[in-house]
Formats: sequence, C-alpha cells, structure tokens
Amino acid sequence: MANGDAGTRERSYRKGPERRAQILLRAMELFAERGAGASLRAIGEAIGVSHAALRYYFANRDELLVEVYRAHEARACKRPGRDERSAVELMEESAEGNRSIPGLVELYATLTTDALRGQQHPAAREFVQERFRRVRADLVARIEAGQRSGAIAADIDPEDAAALVAAASDGLQLQWLLDPDAVDVRRSLELLERLLPGGR
Repeated sequence: MANGDAGTRERSYRKGPERRAQILLRAMELFAERGAGASLRAIGEAIGVSHAALRYYFANRDELLVEVYRAHEARACKRPGRDERSAVELMEESAEGNRSIPGLVELYATLTTDALRGQQHPAAREFVQERFRRVRADLVARIEAGQRSGAIAADIDPEDAAALVAAASDGLQLQWLLDPDAVDVRRSLELLERLLPGGR
C-alpha cells in the first residue's frame, strides 16, 4: 500500500509541471488571438480552467502574463539561424514573426506599462527590467561582433547602439499595434542597417 501511495504521489508530481505547461500553451494561444485585457477569472473561463486551478499554478494575473511571455520568447529563441543574425536583423525577424500574433505584442505592451507602476506590479517590473538587460546584452554582443568583422564602425558605442535598436523595435511595434496600415516595422528597422549593417 505504501508503495502504491508513493507511485500515486510521483505521478501527481509529474502531472503538475505538465498541467502548468498545458495551461501556459492555451493561455498563449488565447493572448495571441485576443490580447491580455481579461481578468484571471475570465482567462480561466476562456481556456476551460477553473479559477482555483489557475490560482494553484499562478499566484496572480501578473505572474501568468509574465510566464506566458517567457514561454513565447523561449519558442522564438529556437528559430533556426538566430545566432547568425546581426542586432538589427534579429529585431527585424522578431517584428516579422509578431505580425501574425498581435495579441502577444499587446501582452508585451501591457507588461511594460504595468512595469512602470512597479509598486502595483512588482512581477511585471522585475521581468521587464531583466528582459531589457538581457536583450541589450545580446545586442551588444552582436554589435561588437559586427565591429570585429569591420561591418560596423569602431567608434559606435555598442551599449548605446543596443539601447537604440531595442527602443526602435519596441516603439515601432507599439505604433504598428495602434495603426498597422501606417507603419511597416521591418522596413523602418532596415534604416538602422545603414548605421549597424550585418556581416557577422
């Protein structure tokens, strides 16, 4: 009997992460289609999960939004050839991928807006701050590689250039979200190629 109880507990422990991953996937699909405007209870209803079950895996709405966006980014990082992209090419590729999932672009905009109200949304603030640090560090490495290859001018400060590329990408996607017919994010980002050309 004791062995049976242990086996049941082990299956339950294994099921926990699987169930959480299923919820994240369904929430990601929901946000990709509709954006992130719903409450935690409404999200649960939309994806067929009770509010209690959702709260078991995610303490609050902010935590769910952060984890959904992390899962989305983890998928994007698996795209082939990503390591060979220059700083601007990486942002162009991201913008191109986001065209089909405006709801997740809206989710990111929601997280960054919430991050500015850090006291009310500490999880969002921590996530966005850490994400910006990580994105800038990745872009700096790509810009430095471009400088070593001679494609990018040596007198450009990599950290300043990385901040500029990230700001351009985020700002353009926000404009596209508000007025998709007026803004072509990829074409606008291509202007930065004159300053930070590829050539890794």
